[in-house]
Amino acid sequence: MTAFPVRRPRRLRRTPALRRLVAEHDLTPRRLVLPVFVKEGIAEAQPIASMPGVSQHPVEDLPGIVDRAAAAGIGGIMLFGVPEHRDANGSAAVDPDGILNRAIAVAATAAAGRLTVQADLCLDEFTDHGHCGVLAGDGSVDNDRTLEVYAQMALAQASAGADILGLSGMMDGQVAAVRAALDAAGRSDVVVLAYAAKYASAFYGPFRDAVESTLQGDRRTYQLDPTNGREGVQEALVDIDEGADIVMVKPAGPYLDVLAEVAAVSTVPVWAYQVSGEYAMIEHAADAGVIDRERAIGESLLGIRRAGAEAILTYWALEVAEWLRDGRPLA
Repeated sequence: MTAFPVRRPRRLRRTPALRRLVAEHDLTPRRLVLPVFVKEGIAEAQPIASMPGVSQHPVEDLPGIVDRAAAAGIGGIMLFGVPEHRDANGSAAVDPDGILNRAIAVAATAAAGRLTVQADLCLDEFTDHGHCGVLAGDGSVDNDRTLEVYAQMALAQASAGADILGLSGMMDGQVAAVRAALDAAGRSDVVVLAYAAKYASAFYGPFRDAVESTLQGDRRTYQLDPTNGREGVQEALVDIDEGADIVMVKPAGPYLDVLAEVAAVSTVPVWAYQVSGEYAMIEHAADAGVIDRERAIGESLLGIRRAGAEAILTYWALEVAEWLRDGRPLA
């Protein structure tokens, strides 16, 4: 007599309705954040060749982007500035009339509380050398002088109307410095998002096109070594101790192990950034006809969510939120 299996897990996969009912993880628009590049001195959107479907925008585009994002129900937008002029100290980053601070003000007015306005707090877009901080005499990044500039940036961004400040520079003590500056200025309401485990990754390449990076060399002395997982968890715990309201792992896909370990120990929300290289690989592979674009997008986001991310920064945020709103499956 043939011994048939007693347990048949396939029963729960038999129909789409059953699969939806027993799904362990899902994604909702509120968990998505859209990165937006705002460029000074342009009159219309400029496509970014290495990131199909993504553009640099003039400030005037922001109300329309915010309206579409709010209608789609996403959690927020993360603003990056591309200035016309850069200098050694990134002075445009602290100028109230600098491109990023102007963009924050326009976006905050347009949002009117319908979604969160988030701002990248880092100097790399504003320095003529492309590093995330000011340089010492020997050409290295001066950690503590950079913290002083970050504190000024935080106050400028808070004054412009940012709800969340995304500290992405990977300087030691950056969360403590920014939190202290905000609190001393009576801005304890502003949320600090720490890019806690940000790795020195090859997957940032298209982003550097997007912000027209002037970087020579690399950032290995302050971003994390890709060989290290435990160090990413340690960095997250340090940032939490310093007062971070949210911690983030970046990139997402290649570091799902780190994301899962951070999520397991964190006492604050954990986010992940699906970076430009992750985006570009799927777009270019889909364009070549070797993968199903929509299923690959959905699967990549669900993998990040399954690993423990409570929100995801992704260049597909608007598109995917609109799929979800229309009831389309992700995978």
